[in-house]
Formats: sequence, structure tokens, C-alpha cells
Amino acid sequence: MAIKTYKPVTPSRRHMTVSGFEGVEKHVRSERSLTETVKKHAGRNSYGRITVRHHGGGNKQKYRVIDWKRSREGEAATVQRLEYDPNRSAFIALLQYPDGEKAYILAPAGLAAGDTVEAGPAADIKPGNCLPLANIPVGTVIHNIEMYPGKGAQLVRAAGNAAQLMAKEGNMATIRMPSGEMRKIRLECKATVGQVGNPDHANVAIGKAGRKRHMGWRPTVRGSVMNPVDHPHGGGEGKAPVGRPGPVTPWGKPTLGYKTRKKKNASDKFIVKRRNAK
Repeated sequence: MAIKTYKPVTPSRRHMTVSGFEGVEKHVRSERSLTETVKKHAGRNSYGRITVRHHGGGNKQKYRVIDWKRSREGEAATVQRLEYDPNRSAFIALLQYPDGEKAYILAPAGLAAGDTVEAGPAADIKPGNCLPLANIPVGTVIHNIEMYPGKGAQLVRAAGNAAQLMAKEGNMATIRMPSGEMRKIRLECKATVGQVGNPDHANVAIGKAGRKRHMGWRPTVRGSVMNPVDHPHGGGEGKAPVGRPGPVTPWGKPTLGYKTRKKKNASDKFIVKRRNAK
């Protein structure tokens, strides 16, 4: 998919790029039955205190309900159109089943309006079809992977991402994740064939600060330019050093490489090779 550039009629336009949106329907409303309202909280919790900094503002968005479980097996659904989704980097595809029911799925690379997709053990190995890992040949490129049978897809959902089914042994499959991590997942878990669409998303240049504000991001101020009352790095005459053994958060906790996880993740035992293994 191409990247669109503009003539530099303003300084910010010179560097700004957008996706070409080939194959994506423009100026269409999302399917009303699959759309929900989202309330913004600007990073504040139920007490009104900011718990996540740099959130706030942004354009109004409505959530598109995605079918992560693909539970309608053995029924071929027709792709009505591809749509933009403001809640994620990937594009989404609107499906219609023979009885008229509609559903959204992530649009894999190569999927177009008019194509048919299917879920279930007997489905063909083609982009957009969803099968249990037990029925997918070794070496196949996959995305939208379940971690627990029946829970719905949790892994490999961002634009342009793809994992690969490397091996099957016993009741487990070994999958190479986009990060390089090798992970074991049960063969009953489902995955979708193909790569997530919109692979050029990573090459889009934001171009100006205002575009980031439209996304709901507020400015980030460096601690070294604050006063000592606001940040441990603050204060001093001119450009002062940190003044302690290492950089810290605004609350004095070490940062940049300091591990903060307290509890061991339940799924860590299924990691065969970590992404950052030296």
C-alpha cells in the first residue's frame, strides 16, 4: 500500500505523509449495529486523579466491535468493504453471512471487497480464513492468534504484523512472534491465515504536533527543564546533569532498563526463546 505525500504549501505539510488507503471505502459510516460509544477520561481514574499522563483532547471516536472469536464456523462470509478504524492501526473488513448477520474482522493483506472468508477446521489456507492451529500447516504466516482456546485473538493484531507457525509437538504449537520471540500455544487455539493489512503504517510521518493532539496525546515535558519541586531532575543553573546515579521517574523510581514487574506472568512458562535473548 502506497504512502501519500503533499506539496509543501505549509512548513508542516512538507514532512507530513498519510496512508494511500487503497481498497478502503472512503466517506462511509461504520455499521451502526457494530458501533459503540466510547467515553474519554483523559487519563483520569474514578477519583478524578491523573493516573496516565499525556492523555486528553483528541477527535471524537466510536468503537467498532471486532469479532475476535470467529465462532461462526463452516459458513462462508462475503467481504462487503474495507474500512478505516480510528481505534487501531490496521484496517477492518465488514463481513456479511448468508443469513444477513454482519461482523467486523481485521483486514489481512490482500483481502478485497467481494472476497469470501470462512472459519473452522475445514477452511482453506488463504488470507482471512480462521482455523485451529492443529489444522494450519507448519510454515504458514498467521495473525490474530488466541492464547487460550475460545477467549478470542490476543496476539499479532497491529498493522503489518505477522507470526509464523514453526512446529507442532504433542498438544502444543511453536510460533515465532513478530518480535522474534518463540512461544508455545495450544493447538486448539485459533489463528487467522495471512499478514495483518496496512503494512505501510510504520512509514507514515506524523509531520506536525497538532496531528498528535488529534489522536488524544498531550505534550511531554522533560524532567530536566522542570523545577526541583516537580521532578528529581529539575533545578540547577543552565543545563544541569541528573545529579544522582541514574535517571528516575517523577516519583523517584529508577527508569531506563529498571525492571518493575512484581508478579511472574502465567504465560511466561510457554516462552521458548525471548525476543531480547543475548
